Amino acid sequence: MHQVTINQLADYKDQEVELKAWVRFHRKSGKIQFIVIRDGSGFCQTVLVKAEVEESVWEQARLLTLESSVTVRGVVQQNPKNQKYEILVKDLETIHISDPFPITKKEHGTEFLMDHRHLWFRSKSQWAVLRVRHTIVKAIRDFFDSRDFTLIDSPILTPTAAEGSSNLFEVDYFDEKAFLSQTGQLYLEPACAAFRKVYCFGPTFRAEKSKTRRHLTEFWMVEPEIAFAGLADIMDLSEEFIKHIVQRVLETNQEELEILERDTSKLEAVLEPFVRMSYNDAVDKLKGMGSDINWGEDFGADDETMLTKEYDQPIIVHRYPKVFKAFYMEPDPEDDQLVLGMDVLAPEGYGEVIGGGERASSVEFLLDQIEKENLNKQDYEWYLDVRRYGSFPHAGFGLGVERTVAWMCKLPHVRETIPYPRLLHRLSP
Repeated sequence: MHQVTINQLADYKDQEVELKAWVRFHRKSGKIQFIVIRDGSGFCQTVLVKAEVEESVWEQARLLTLESSVTVRGVVQQNPKNQKYEILVKDLETIHISDPFPITKKEHGTEFLMDHRHLWFRSKSQWAVLRVRHTIVKAIRDFFDSRDFTLIDSPILTPTAAEGSSNLFEVDYFDEKAFLSQTGQLYLEPACAAFRKVYCFGPTFRAEKSKTRRHLTEFWMVEPEIAFAGLADIMDLSEEFIKHIVQRVLETNQEELEILERDTSKLEAVLEPFVRMSYNDAVDKLKGMGSDINWGEDFGADDETMLTKEYDQPIIVHRYPKVFKAFYMEPDPEDDQLVLGMDVLAPEGYGEVIGGGERASSVEFLLDQIEKENLNKQDYEWYLDVRRYGSFPHAGFGLGVERTVAWMCKLPHVRETIPYPRLLHRLSP
């Protein structure tokens, strides 16, 4: 008898198999019992016919509760109605009878589900979301690894702010202060001087007191940095990167997208060329659509939604005003009010999934910026060394995994995109 998992059943049609799983659904109908099981690789229906199993097996099956663990033995067959594979049970062995499972078919509030997050991601939809996340994470690593990027692990504990001091988590570090990292970018810039093309991939932290559907206090970000690259290079790379991720999800996660009732035609449209526009053109367009945005203001969530709603492809907005961008951005040589930055805005109202740009290569410019931002020059001496010893043009970006997962799965909130979300008032489980 073959020991298999549910995702292998198609390879064992009309053969006897054994698998270990948990009970997801149980229905008794006279002399037939239908038990839907899950084993981590997928879901399938099993059928017990009273006349074809021993009485002890029949009675044992009748006692099964939701989330009980079992060993099932039987013949793989194809359901003529939906063409899915199921198991005609010959034998069943109980491993454990579950206590009454707290998450039922009835409507549960968000707080209840978050309190039971450790159990909630057993549900079919949450299983599907986290499977898509796994595909996205693997696609990210494969993309950069196959293009000769070197992985550089940036520190989580840092002595300084990277993107403004108002959203830092401060921690005690022996006899001094430290902060949870907002980004690995500043640590990647020295590394790309050694390896040319690098990336980091790990958790980042923002202490914004935000309750929007797009924000977590702990999230995962991938950040490539490339020597001798400019704004045009990373706009091209970001488009190629997102298309690679979308293509991988479409190839790998058809079952999960079906469970989530995701309209895959929306994802297929992303494989077409992206829309590109300058910040100036975007502001003009928004004003024409009724937005009250003024030049020099960053886009809000409503602006991003409005801007993207008429396009099926992401929009790359480039050349932003210097006033609200990070101190290390390279000025636009054609307009010193602008910087060579860009954002990729996802369609369907999901907004920014990538932010990046070209980094300033002049030590004099950075010294001036540090003074204007009232930053401690001593904290950035190591960062300035990158410009003192063989300065070079370089550029990069960051992609937030959770926002990307939310968009791919068309979820209303990023809290469902990570196994254990950390929100403004949530630190457990």
